Amino acid sequence: MIRPVSPEDFAPATHADLVRGPARPSLSYWQDAWLRLKRNRQALVSLAVVCAVLLFTLVGPLLWRVDPGQPVLSRVSEPPRWSNAAVVLPRPTPYEEVLVPDAPPDPPGDAANLPAPASLTLLGEPTVEAVRLRWAHVPGAAGYLVYRSTSKPGGDYLGLPMGEVSAGNVVSFEDAFNLEPTTYWYSVVATNGSESRAAATVEVKVPAGISLVDAKTIDPRAKPGDVVSPPRRPFGTDDLGRDLLARLIAGARISLFIGFTAPFLSILIGVFIGGVAGYFGGRLDHWLMRITDFVLALPFLLFMILFRVALGVRPGESGVFPMLVAMIVLSWTGAARLTRGQVLQLRESEFVQASRLLGARPLYLLVRHLLPNTLGVILVALTFAIPSAIFTEAFLSFIGMGVAAPTPSWGSMCNDGIKTFLVYPHEFLFPAAAISVTVLAFNLLGDGLRDALDPRMRSVE
Repeated sequence: MIRPVSPEDFAPATHADLVRGPARPSLSYWQDAWLRLKRNRQALVSLAVVCAVLLFTLVGPLLWRVDPGQPVLSRVSEPPRWSNAAVVLPRPTPYEEVLVPDAPPDPPGDAANLPAPASLTLLGEPTVEAVRLRWAHVPGAAGYLVYRSTSKPGGDYLGLPMGEVSAGNVVSFEDAFNLEPTTYWYSVVATNGSESRAAATVEVKVPAGISLVDAKTIDPRAKPGDVVSPPRRPFGTDDLGRDLLARLIAGARISLFIGFTAPFLSILIGVFIGGVAGYFGGRLDHWLMRITDFVLALPFLLFMILFRVALGVRPGESGVFPMLVAMIVLSWTGAARLTRGQVLQLRESEFVQASRLLGARPLYLLVRHLLPNTLGVILVALTFAIPSAIFTEAFLSFIGMGVAAPTPSWGSMCNDGIKTFLVYPHEFLFPAAAISVTVLAFNLLGDGLRDALDPRMRSVE
């Protein structure tokens, strides 16, 4: 129902109405974009993750003062562990083989008919220094194979082969290879030219401990039976005993340096070329775009190899500078095309025409009016280019074309960790998770910025 018109509707405005002003203050372009970005929870969480990664990179070395390149051979491939208390072990007694005097060392027989050892027991207490096994003699066996597994064997899988006893009259074995305080399953199989199918298995729980020699490096007064606390390694160690958390922090500095530097410089080049081409047009625009198409068609990996050769980087050396040069020289084309399209739309706008009539020169128009109005699109392009550069660095380092050992980066750490993934997955999972989380956060943040900076989506409330 329509309200009828009353005389109050035609009353003159008072002084209070004039000074009251609008009910809602006007918002600038960037204020309105920030308000819309804050409504996007996904983008805000991604922004928080990006800030956390930057703090991890910049503040991490100040809080975690561990040398990322210092190997500790006594802590090789140590898994993540919160409790680090360990009992100091006494000096181990010399290992002596257990022999069966009446058994021939190399009897004839058929391995397919050999049974499993009737018993499999421990010799002494298991420690992180050594686990000693003893089993019952199998008549007709010319030797034995010993396997170790971190899960209960099932089917034909018995675990990793730890050694071979090459004499049938020897019924003992000492395992001293990289033992950890966990539960192992040992299996022994009799052999005689070929492997038997029957195995004896025993479960062994190895308690936490530390050798007396290593304990002396932590506390010179340590003696057997004492409890010492080695330095914590919350992310574990790699195959050389280096702290993974310290290497992740150091690797983040390399990966993010490449991830920010290469996109920033390439977008600067692209913005300049695209802005000049879009504003002046004509033959200059034609030739600049043909050069852009030519660079866009160049294969990145091939030119990466050529840059490494031209700059004298040898196989096995870190090629950070050639990788930066290749990414900058070959990655500006997208920003150039994007900026050219925006400038073509804006160069005939009223405010540009007004500035031109007032005597503004082309350089002033380009720098003062056209490029600032494309800043939102450029910022979104930069946000998407950063994760692409991080992933490119990780890929090149993973295949040995980027950062090489001992310099850490997330890609080179993945390359080292994939070699032992089945046995020590933490060496691969932590750098892979860092790459995945960072790339995903930048991509989601770019989506949020693209929606927030689009003028067509400005709020009309």
